[in-house]
Amino acid sequence: MTIGRSLALRVVCYLVPAQFVAFVVAQLSIMGLGATHLWFVDTSVDEFAIHRVGRMVIDSLTKGADGQMRLAPTEALRAELERSPGLKYAAFDVESYEALPGSSPELAETLSGAIRVNSTHTHFVLPSDPKSVPHGYADARTTPYGTFQIAVYGEKFQWIDLLYAISEEFRWSSVDFVSTTLLSVGAAWFAVRRGLAPLRSLSQEASRIDLESLDARLSTADVPSEAAPLVRAVNEALSRLDASATRLRRYIANAAHELRTPLAILRTRIEDSEDAPTFKSDLLRDAGRLQVVVEQMLVASRLAESQLPLDQIVDLAEAVRQTVSRHVLLALRCERFIEFETSDPAPKVRGNLRAIECIIANIVDNALRAEPIGGTVLVRVGSDAVVEVIDHGEGLSQSDQATAFEPFWRKSDAVPGTGLGLTITKELFDKLGGRIWIEETPGGGATFKLAFQAIR
Repeated sequence: MTIGRSLALRVVCYLVPAQFVAFVVAQLSIMGLGATHLWFVDTSVDEFAIHRVGRMVIDSLTKGADGQMRLAPTEALRAELERSPGLKYAAFDVESYEALPGSSPELAETLSGAIRVNSTHTHFVLPSDPKSVPHGYADARTTPYGTFQIAVYGEKFQWIDLLYAISEEFRWSSVDFVSTTLLSVGAAWFAVRRGLAPLRSLSQEASRIDLESLDARLSTADVPSEAAPLVRAVNEALSRLDASATRLRRYIANAAHELRTPLAILRTRIEDSEDAPTFKSDLLRDAGRLQVVVEQMLVASRLAESQLPLDQIVDLAEAVRQTVSRHVLLALRCERFIEFETSDPAPKVRGNLRAIECIIANIVDNALRAEPIGGTVLVRVGSDAVVEVIDHGEGLSQSDQATAFEPFWRKSDAVPGTGLGLTITKELFDKLGGRIWIEETPGGGATFKLAFQAIR
């Protein structure tokens, strides 16, 4: 069996990508709301350009041979100045609060005092600008040369600025995302492990179930609703296994019980005398009895394992006639007779030929044992697919008729073999979908009636 990943690990593996997608969607939604906000307040989409232009200013930072920092516009910054003539920029030392050489003079002068205020970022408007829209932005940036306050003013929007804005948003939110993800992964792992505790308890219960405890069932208390169908299915499977094991034990017990009596009789005959005039015929009859019981048990076993078809179309009269003919010689040697009757038209039934022959053979064999010496057993096949096996022996009382097919039933030890194999016969007949019952023979005796599934 291949063991897959644990459920806790699977949940975590699904959770992390889901959180990442949720994080991206949330950030984009926030940015979208922010962009929408631009239409309702006195501001401009040019604000999106502050990150791109600020990066250009950072790239323009240089350290001279004297160790002094200054701004030397890169080619990209010079191109931006040509595109946006009103662009101004500056960089301030966070310790001295002095503007670096190369900064726009107006920005350096205006922000020299404000830059001392400790803030994450600042929006501002230069006094010389007649517009009240805050076109300026200053914040502390980490550069290759340390931290500097970078200020830009009068930047102009380009579509690429959206990518810079998104990158900046994710840069600030990534720490929150990572910490939140780690916490949620730990919480999910713990929650799933705790949630699966009942399943681990169920696995321990299942490991204690064997052939001696198939009546045990998995506890359904405190089982998660998602696992409840599986637990019910396992309990139903255990019920079926328990029923099968019970049938197997009963079958073995029946087999031992059915074989014990004919074997005991056979041994008694051998021990008593070999000079008795009926010794050979008695041995043949007992051997035939053993053969019938063993054959019946074999067929029952194969039917239980679905090794024999149950949908054969069988000529019932012919099957019964063949079975009766095989008992004629044995009946004559035992000083009994068999009479066979059939109706016209001969009925066709659905079942299994071998099983039908075993059932009829067992009933006929029991009838021959019950029939008095010199008597005749009548086997009749009706057009309604009902077979009657009639003997004229002692018969069965009403209570015996009701219990004759129960395991270990025996009418009397005085009549050797009476009732042998009837339990197995009943089980075989149930598999064929038929019905078997016993009635009293007029004048004395027992009449076994077997109703098969007729094909109309």
